[in-house]
Amino acid sequence: MEEQIPNIKKWVVLYPVYINPKKTIAEGRRICVTKACENPTCIEIGDCCSRLKLRFAIKIDKTYPRDFMQRGRVRVLLKREDGTLYNPAISSRKQLMLHVAELVPRHAGRTKKQEPASTTSTGTSKSGKGGKKKR
Repeated sequence: MEEQIPNIKKWVVLYPVYINPKKTIAEGRRICVTKACENPTCIEIGDCCSRLKLRFAIKIDKTYPRDFMQRGRVRVLLKREDGTLYNPAISSRKQLMLHVAELVPRHAGRTKKQEPASTTSTGTSKSGKGGKKKR
């Protein structure tokens, strides 16, 4: 029997601001700085939710109420209709934030981005402006 799609408005909301260590608690951070991950995106959060075997929906057009420049949010379903958990390790919103913050730095997109940055300036390059010399 196919499982019916539950009301998405009752799913847990997760804004990237909640797990960003660059934000203060007043600006919306919900977990401690030591466990937070730097500049998470909705796509990364969504990928982490799928890795944790949770159903999720990404809303790119939504903005964080305290800072309208922060775009996107992720809605996550933690429990089935009968009340059982999709992932027994994650029973609350707080646990979800901690697990996602732990997984985002190991996200495939992040590890690929960091590799080219470490191998810069290996060749010799000329210094100076270039062009013709004045006499």
